[in-house]
Amino acid sequence: MDIGEVARRAGVPVSTLRFYEQKGLIASTGRRGLRRLFDPDVLDRLALIAIARTAGFSLDEIAAMFAPGARPLFDRQVLADKADELDATIRRLTAMRDGLRHAAACPAPTHMECPTFRRFLDAAASGALPAPERVAPRRGLKQRAADA
Repeated sequence: MDIGEVARRAGVPVSTLRFYEQKGLIASTGRRGLRRLFDPDVLDRLALIAIARTAGFSLDEIAAMFAPGARPLFDRQVLADKADELDATIRRLTAMRDGLRHAAACPAPTHMECPTFRRFLDAAASGALPAPERVAPRRGLKQRAADA
């Protein structure tokens, strides 16, 4: 497959393929005129790169998983560690989402008068948002009004 076909099928720009080749993530098998040629299995490798990038791996970390000319080698502990990082990110983002939802629906006259919002503000000021399990579950407007 030429580079244009690979780019179209993988959904990435040709410049990305050239960059990945420069970084050693993929390898062309030759040329047809000025166009690079790739084996069809490059699409699987590009899919693995896309998954790894989405999971938060750097290109250098991904390159370490790909031995030249061999199948990718995934260190299971590295994968488990990345899953733990994602869990922590999910907890922080969930707490942020819950705080924003509360602020959007809070019946207090101002956000600064809302005890729940103040707790989120204090947590943000200290650099540690609360874990989602410490965020009160969503309740009806009447219950939230009584709490504020």
